[in-house]
Parts: sequence; C-alpha cells; structure tokens
Amino acid sequence: MSSQVTATEFQQSPAIRSAVLGAAGYSGVELCALIARNPYFELCYAYASAGRQPEPLSALYPRFSQQLDIMVQPWTDAEIDAIAGKVDVAFLALPHEASEEVAPKLMAAGIVVVDLSGAFRLKNPALYPQYYGYAHQQPALLETAVYSLMEWLDKPLPQLISVPGCYPTACSLALLPLLNAGLVADDCIPVINATSGVSGAGRKAALNTSFCEVGLNAYGFFKHRHRPEIEQNLGRKVVFTPHLGNFKRGILATSVVTLKAGVSSEQVTAAFNDAYANKPLVRLLGRSPNVADVEGLPYCDIFWQQDGEQVVVVSAIDNLLKGAAAQAMQAANVKFAKPETAGLFQGANHG
Repeated sequence: MSSQVTATEFQQSPAIRSAVLGAAGYSGVELCALIARNPYFELCYAYASAGRQPEPLSALYPRFSQQLDIMVQPWTDAEIDAIAGKVDVAFLALPHEASEEVAPKLMAAGIVVVDLSGAFRLKNPALYPQYYGYAHQQPALLETAVYSLMEWLDKPLPQLISVPGCYPTACSLALLPLLNAGLVADDCIPVINATSGVSGAGRKAALNTSFCEVGLNAYGFFKHRHRPEIEQNLGRKVVFTPHLGNFKRGILATSVVTLKAGVSSEQVTAAFNDAYANKPLVRLLGRSPNVADVEGLPYCDIFWQQDGEQVVVVSAIDNLLKGAAAQAMQAANVKFAKPETAGLFQGANHG
C-alpha cells in the first residue's frame, strides 16, 4: 500500500494543502501536529466552532508553543468559498451531524474530505437513529464513502474517506485475520471487552468523565454506537462491552472467539502473520500489550493465546492516533500517493 516517492519527485511536487475542522479537540490537534510534520502536506487552515474568538493553537495547547502557532479560526460555511482552490484536503474532527452537513459542501468545492466522525461509517442509514440518535440526511454518501480501515483496505480511496472509530479499529484488527482465514466457528459470536482512556470522551468538561471521578466502569451495554460498526467489519454479531478507565489515552481490547474443530496453533499464527506481514503499523507481540507502549504512537499491538478451540486476542492502540488522527493521516497519504506512514513518527519519515 505504501507509495515510494524519490526526493527529486517530492521537490517537484507541491505540498498537499490541508485544513482541519475541529482543530480545538483532542483528535483535531493531533491531526494538526501530524500534518505539520508530514513533509508532503502543508497545514494551511485550522478551524474550531463558530462563535469562538481566533487564537493560536499553541494557546489552546501550550505544549505546541513555538512549534505550531497556526491561528484557529471560527468556522462558518462562508469559509468554503474562502478556501476553495486553496485546499486539497479537509480533515473533519467534528460531531457526526456537523460532518454530515459540511462534507458534501466541501466536496462540491473540489476538496477531498477525510472524516473522523461516524457520519459515513455505517452503510445502513436505518441504524443511525438507533445508534447515533438522528436520522441520516445523506444516505447516498454512505454508499460512495470508503471506510478506511487501512490494513484491510481493498479499493481505491475516493473523494470522501470515512475513518474508522477507535474501538472498531482495535477490535477489527484483532479478529479479521482469524475470520478472513475461515478459522472461526460458524456459530461463534465474538465477545469483546474494551477499555478506553478518558480522552475518548472528548475535551468538553463533564462530571462523569472528569479524571478525578473515573475509576473503572462498563457502559453502553448492547447499544454502543460502535457495535454495528464492528459487526459491519466482521460480518457477524458480537457482544461488545466498552469500559472507561482511569488513564488519559489508549484502548485495550480483549476479544474471545471459538475456533472450528481441529484448528491448530500453527494455523492461527499463520493467519496473523499472513495478514500483517507487510503492514508497518501493526506489531505482533509475544506478550500481552500495554496501552503505555502505544501511547503517542500510530501502532496497533496484537497478542493472542489459544487453548484448544478458544482464542483470546488482545489489541492495544492510542485512541487519538491509530484510533483517529494517525489512521486519517495514513489514509490521506495513500489517497495522494505518498508514503503510507509519512508524518506519523517524530523525526523520521518511515515511508
């Protein structure tokens, strides 16, 4: 999937002009940082919600002082005319309904849209009222958007790219090798327990996600919005129970499946090795993953343990990176024929 570009070709090729909508949020600021250090992209505009006063990104996130001082401007639809012809790609780190509304307007202006919300992830519009709480107004775009679970991408990326959710990324990367290899019992319903850090709830203050209030609790039983996305990816029903943990960022997912009779440990190992042999952002481990080892990194770490016909697969990602901004950057790199991992590592291209 990686595209090799020589230094000469890069010098002759203009940077991909980029805008981030939702730059004040956790995923949005991570996107700004990734774009700014990607040698093939240029961060031209950063926007937050209407009604805010313009302010430097480094004022919102002081860790970027003297590194990323782009002005964060309030967004209105009038900005579309201002950036038309000046932006090649817009990354949307917005609420679902806001993304659904603005994406077609940006596309009409000739801009590639990489959407991090759930607005275009589900192919069945009838699921949106039940799981997202609103009726989808752009069902035709659900058909044209391509879902960018990058390690399993099997088609070209179009003008509208839908970035997977954080939980579905961790769970799907863990189970797809076994399912696609035909090793899982036909009547097996995978059981998935996944714990996210508090940054998954976003930056807006709320008592139930205040770091001082969070211990460890399960929530969203059978009704979490990521359940149908996981089921869409895996092609079967799942029991998915998310948990909120007392740490800042990261997801640890533990997935349990029953194998078909007679499946050997060698077959299981081969399924993971074959699936991810040339996927630079998946690390297959000989020990159970730790969210501390993926914090600030674009990897998904995977470990599995087999006991007869039972397999436990443990996966870990940074929910703000591989679960959001890094996967969006990975998709944009591929869309514009740049090295797949460009900009994802500090101080190195890794392309």
